[in-house]
Amino acid sequence: MSADQWIAFAAAIVGGALRVGTPFLFVSLGECLTEKSGRINLGLEGVLVLSAMAAFGGAYWSGSAWVGVLAGALAGALLAALHGVLCSLPRVNDVATGIALMLLGTGLAFYLGKPLIQPQAPQLPSIALADWSSNAAVRAALQVNVLVPIGLMLALALWWGFARTRAGLLVRLAGDSADATRALGYSVAGIRIAATTAGGAIAGLGGASLTLFYPGSWNEGISSGQGLIAVALVIFARWSPLRCMGAALLFGGAGAVGPALQSIGIAWGYHLFNTVPYVLTLLILVLTCRPGKVAVGSPGELSSTRS
Repeated sequence: MSADQWIAFAAAIVGGALRVGTPFLFVSLGECLTEKSGRINLGLEGVLVLSAMAAFGGAYWSGSAWVGVLAGALAGALLAALHGVLCSLPRVNDVATGIALMLLGTGLAFYLGKPLIQPQAPQLPSIALADWSSNAAVRAALQVNVLVPIGLMLALALWWGFARTRAGLLVRLAGDSADATRALGYSVAGIRIAATTAGGAIAGLGGASLTLFYPGSWNEGISSGQGLIAVALVIFARWSPLRCMGAALLFGGAGAVGPALQSIGIAWGYHLFNTVPYVLTLLILVLTCRPGKVAVGSPGELSSTRS
């Protein structure tokens, strides 16, 4: 490859990591917040798909992409709140409920989103990171979703909140010891419902980024399992919001390899490279989820045996 092609390839990887990694970032931050409170939400795939549809519909009918973003966050919060409430009932299993709500969320999205498959909705503006370059391919590759800086600020806010605020301390306490939380007079169920709802709203922003920026349309295969991958990503990030940023970029970059090669005229192995994020997920689960071994950083309530 020529020097210009190498530059274009590198820019495509960086730009692709930011574009593809944006949903991973929001969903992993939402799941990180949820799991810090001692609850697992495997229904995030349903949250992501439903919020993507709601965001597209909100933007299409209102004529404003930002109204669509709010609709996506609201849809994610509502479905996650349902998960939180159901899991607070006696003898209700987090994992089974999450799977059920994943099916509910995707089913609702497919049913309600039928009229939205063909129309075009207003799109979110982009941030140009390569105005300094005279290379058109580089400038096109480094058009970044305006939600990216919002996601980065959210990660920093969550990191600071967990370490420095009373609310963050209560979330961590509920995740590490439900008994200690009750002994201090706080409602474990209330904390977990609030954290799960807020996590769903954050994940909903990831759904909005799918339909209102990249790929920028609504269809039933929009997610490709990113909500489920995000659960593994949180384990890989050791339940740290800051590490979630790096992990999202890693997964985004892995997903961008195929399109980056195609952008410089290399089409061989395109579909093979599209499997890289799923291979990474499998590798992470194999390396981190070992029988009898608690992952470093895991909230105490997640490592205990619960019904």
